[in-house]
Amino acid sequence: MGYDGLLLTLPKGIKWFVAIFVLVLSIGFFTGLLFVSETSTSSPQGIVENYLGNEDDEEAEVMKFKKGEREMLTIIHTHILSMSLIFFLLGGLVWLAKLPHKLKMFLTIEPFLSVILTFGGIYFMWSGLLWMKYVVILSGILMTLTYSIAALLVVYQLCKKTVTVN
Repeated sequence: MGYDGLLLTLPKGIKWFVAIFVLVLSIGFFTGLLFVSETSTSSPQGIVENYLGNEDDEEAEVMKFKKGEREMLTIIHTHILSMSLIFFLLGGLVWLAKLPHKLKMFLTIEPFLSVILTFGGIYFMWSGLLWMKYVVILSGILMTLTYSIAALLVVYQLCKKTVTVN
């Protein structure tokens, strides 16, 4: 099956449809990152406080309490499911792009590993393994980079002129 470079051969209307989908998906993805930065969870201490609370800090600007197990399971469940779908859909588009095979492998497999490491790391950190905050940060950064690169490459190829393949 010849799927390598298929994005380049799509009719103009389908290219617009897919490009707008990736744009809206990206707005949703990066809005989530804005939320993370607004809740001060982009620093190691902020991540710990967001899930384990800061009741001991009497000078904290915003009082945070440790999340309950039910809340943690809901956060992890919804994020793993939704992020898996996001990366599955974007990954499918990456496989239709004209890119080196190893780059496609990295851009489509790595995000799933990062999802598990990020949200599994959050759960283990909440359970008491505080060093997992560094795993959460690194995997979150890698997940964001792979998403950004994949989305940009897909949109770039969609913007190219239609190519006919014989």
